[in-house]
Amino acid sequence: MTEHGTDLTSDFSKRTGTALVVGGTGGLGAAICRELAVRGSDVALTYRGNEEAAQSLAADISEWGQRAWAVGLDLTNHDAARASADAIAEAAGGIHTLVYAAGPHVPQKHLSTVDPGEVREQLDVDAAGFFAVAQPTLPHLREVEGSIVAVTTAATRRFPVRDGLSSIPKAAVEAAIRGFAAEEGRFGVRANTVGPGMLTDGMAQRLMAAGDLDQRALEAARDNIPMRRFGVAADIAEAVCFLASDRARFITGQHLDIDGGFSI
Repeated sequence: MTEHGTDLTSDFSKRTGTALVVGGTGGLGAAICRELAVRGSDVALTYRGNEEAAQSLAADISEWGQRAWAVGLDLTNHDAARASADAIAEAAGGIHTLVYAAGPHVPQKHLSTVDPGEVREQLDVDAAGFFAVAQPTLPHLREVEGSIVAVTTAATRRFPVRDGLSSIPKAAVEAAIRGFAAEEGRFGVRANTVGPGMLTDGMAQRLMAAGDLDQRALEAARDNIPMRRFGVAADIAEAVCFLASDRARFITGQHLDIDGGFSI
């Protein structure tokens, strides 16, 4: 695979250690795992409940010639998150990239109907969960001047009605990423975020399956996108791999929306 004469398969082939993808069995996480492997990276992926999917994906990555690990992880268990990061680094000989692609399913509700406890729960699972796994990876990333890429949402730029339970914790993740970029840059560590818009897979697929988005809502969402179409998981994986690679070696603290222009 080449892009403007660049061999993308060598993006990570010379990196020490592995990429750690948190939430690797989701629609976006799995696409990111595959793209990292295609571009020469070993991949450690975490899952919360879908062990079968995780083991199957790890087997595919191994067949492509890269090392792979599938690790069960509940992000609300902060001690386990730290232990998992250290264990993966030891097994793989380091961690060169942390990708946070976890995204708990949340109902679409107007903020006026949301109980404060629901907000606290999402902040605990998503924002605090991200920090619980990101903070202990920092020593490993410093060793190799690695990077963090968090998958958040385009909704932090243009708020879709009823999306507060998703976008509020993702905004907190983005704030943490900017903090990591500001504080860890002196160690050569970069940190960036990618904001998916409406996709035909990932969270949007779950919302459609749950009935939170009907055909009329989908048409309205499409009309709000200048490109008049939805994206796919591969679009997000492409952006994540770019930001994690040395081709983005002077980019940190930035947010890149992959949304067909929705956030304009």
